[in-house]
Amino acid sequence: MELAVAQDQHAYLVERCREGDVMSFKKLYELYAKAMFNTSLRIVNNRTEAEDVLQESFIDAFHHIDSFESKSSFGAWLKQIVVNKSINHLKKKRIDLVEIENAEMNNRAEAAEDEEKDMQWQVERVREAITRLPVGYRTVLSLYLLEGYDHEEIAQILDVAESTTRTQYIRAKQKLLTILKRGA
Repeated sequence: MELAVAQDQHAYLVERCREGDVMSFKKLYELYAKAMFNTSLRIVNNRTEAEDVLQESFIDAFHHIDSFESKSSFGAWLKQIVVNKSINHLKKKRIDLVEIENAEMNNRAEAAEDEEKDMQWQVERVREAITRLPVGYRTVLSLYLLEGYDHEEIAQILDVAESTTRTQYIRAKQKLLTILKRGA
């Protein structure tokens, strides 16, 4: 029941934004800013850059609010904008994902999964270790594990082959395990 009320309130605020109501812009910003900042921070791994991405995302969202069709929630629509802006920010910094051979990774992935099952790590320690990953690894790992995208969606977002995202994910897990074993 509370979810339906919140969705109705958000739909009302979106309608008011379409009419140019500044207070509705402010309320939507307040409702979503923290979550969207965290989404961007997990991808770009820099607070200042995440703040910039957040601001650019809200500006774009408010400038294109008429294109929001209510097929999904406003939050999902905004999150897609934030993810795309974050990825584009990384691309501007000329960060490229590299493809590797899948055959070599299959054996290493199985070993990494066995090791992963045996370990219990504290959340904060893992978060800190994630920030130490190379950008490509961190991006794919964050989109897959933390944002809930599948490899096909990540491949579309990053404009790379699906096999590349799978490889980057496997490598990211291995690198993360290495960092954690060394004492993050």
